[in-house]
Amino acid sequence: MSQPINIALIGVTGNVGEALVELLEEREFPLKDLHLLASSESVGQSLSFRGRQVRVRSLEAFDFSQVQLAFFAAGAEVTRSHYERVVAAGCCIIDLSAAFTLAQAPCVLPELGLAGLPALTKPWCVSAPTPSAVACALVLATLKPVVQPQQLQVTAMLAVSTLGRSGVQELARQTAELLNGRPLEHAALDRQIAFNMLAQVGDVDEEGHAQLEKRLAAEVQQLLGLPELPVAVTCALAPVFFGDSLTLAVRADVDIDVAAVVRLLDAAPGIELVEAGDYPTAVGDAVGQDQLYIGRVRRGVSDSRQLNLWIASDNVRKGAALNAVQIAELLIKHYL
Repeated sequence: MSQPINIALIGVTGNVGEALVELLEEREFPLKDLHLLASSESVGQSLSFRGRQVRVRSLEAFDFSQVQLAFFAAGAEVTRSHYERVVAAGCCIIDLSAAFTLAQAPCVLPELGLAGLPALTKPWCVSAPTPSAVACALVLATLKPVVQPQQLQVTAMLAVSTLGRSGVQELARQTAELLNGRPLEHAALDRQIAFNMLAQVGDVDEEGHAQLEKRLAAEVQQLLGLPELPVAVTCALAPVFFGDSLTLAVRADVDIDVAAVVRLLDAAPGIELVEAGDYPTAVGDAVGQDQLYIGRVRRGVSDSRQLNLWIASDNVRKGAALNAVQIAELLIKHYL
C-alpha cells in the first residue's frame, strides 16, 4: 500500500469532478487530505467525502505546495493557465482536459501498465486519454494476441456530457421546450440536439477534422505503440445525457478468427462481452458501471480480415474518472 498523499481536485463541481470524488472514496485511495478547487462562482459549495462535508475553495488562491498531485478536470484553458505555478510548487498533474500535446503530457492507460511510457521526473504531467480512446485502446490491447491492426476506423456517438454540464443542461432544456410546444432556443449548441444527431463535436480545421477526432487518433496510436497506424475517426453528438456508443472496424493482417476474438474479450478484466444475438446499450448497460460493454462481434461483410464490433461505455465514470484514479494508483507507486 502506498503512503497517503495530499491531492487537489480542480473542476470538482463538474460531472467528471464529482465522479472523481466518488471513486477516490469507493476505491479507498491512499489519501491524507483532499482539497476541492473550482472557480469563484463555485466557492463555498461542499461535497461529501468519507463521512464529512468538504468545502470547495478558490483555485486562484490555492497554494499547490500543500499537495503532491493535482487532478485537472476543468477546461483546457484552466489547466494551461495554472500549469506553471502548479509545477513550480513541485506538484504533479493528471490532466483530463487535453490541454497539452502528447509529447508534453503522454497519456496513460493503466491496464497497459508502464510499458512505452517515458521515464517521468517530478513534477510530472500526464494526460488521461479521452473516453473513446480508452475504449478503443483497451479492446485492441486485449485482442493483440490474435489481431494485429493494419487500419482502424472509429465512429464515436458521444453523450452530451462530453461538453460538460452545459451539454447536459442544453439537452434537458431543449427536450422540455419541444415536448411543451415552446420555441426552441440555442445556448451551448448552435442547433437542435434533442431528438437529433449532430455530425461533429466542436469546430473543424481546414481539412474538416475536429480537434477531438485528431486527439482520439493520436492517443490510440500512442497507447498501442503504433504511431504509423492509419486511424479514421468520426465523432458525432447523440441526444443522450451519459454514455458513449462506438463502432470499431479493425483491418488485420490475417483473416479474423471470431471465436478467438470472443474468447479473449470474454476473459478480459474490465470488459463485459454480451452474447451473440444481443447487444449492449449505453443507457441500459454501461452508465454507472466500471466495464466496457462489447457486442455485435463479427467479420466484415466483404472483407474476412476486418473485425467489426460495438462498444458501450460510461464516458464520465469509466472513460474519464475511473481511468484517472487508476492512473494515480499506478504512478504514485513508481513516481511519488
